Amino acid sequence: MTPLKVFGTVLHSRFFLGSAGYPSPQVLREAITASGTQVVTVGLKRTLAAAGDNGFVRGILESGVRLLPNTAGCRTAREAITLAHMARELYATHWIKLEVVGDEHTLQPDPWGTVEAAAQLVKDGFAVFPYCTDDLVTCQRLLDAGCEVLMPWGAPIGSGQGLINPFALRTLRARLPGVPLVVDAGIGAPSHAALAMELGFDAVLLNSAVSQAVDPIRMAGAFNLAIEAGRLAYEAGVMAPQDMAVASTPVSGHPFLIS
Repeated sequence: MTPLKVFGTVLHSRFFLGSAGYPSPQVLREAITASGTQVVTVGLKRTLAAAGDNGFVRGILESGVRLLPNTAGCRTAREAITLAHMARELYATHWIKLEVVGDEHTLQPDPWGTVEAAAQLVKDGFAVFPYCTDDLVTCQRLLDAGCEVLMPWGAPIGSGQGLINPFALRTLRARLPGVPLVVDAGIGAPSHAALAMELGFDAVLLNSAVSQAVDPIRMAGAFNLAIEAGRLAYEAGVMAPQDMAVASTPVSGHPFLIS
């Protein structure tokens, strides 16, 4: 499996893992190891609410991964920009996962607020990973704002529905061939992650499907294998579906031997 390069950093894992909702910090650390991930996201609002994180972030960093703070819970561009600057000061990283929520029911990102915040954060020197929908025009506007990576959803956050609009995702991949695309949100099973990778997406980010599993550690390992298998299949060339049966051993017009 070929490595992934984002913002000048080479990643040998294409699995980005969230850090919320685990039964204990120890289980989180073991899940990180089982996943093989090199990037772990952390919600800044959550760690601030936990009295400076109580060693939570330190435990993640001890696993040898790169931290990707996110602006989860922000409702406006201004709020997200402020939180991103706080994250850079607290965690000494210019990487930021940008989230600006536009709808309380679906937690769908606000396209206007996300583009506004992304443009400002890029100017401020951040490497912005914007969480967005699978809308092609919104994604193009984020690229125009200076984003180098896009994180379109597969389905609403935490829903576990998988890829609810494969057509839109295929369109994104076809129309943005040189852009690193990370499917973020809605992934519920390893098969969903494998499908995203088979479609040509560059990575998958998920949280609840691992943290809420009966055995998060084994589930992290399952996703690790699925993501690698999906990517290897894409690189090898997944066969195109056919409308009719096609004989796997065609003999018409070809000599063959009978032993």
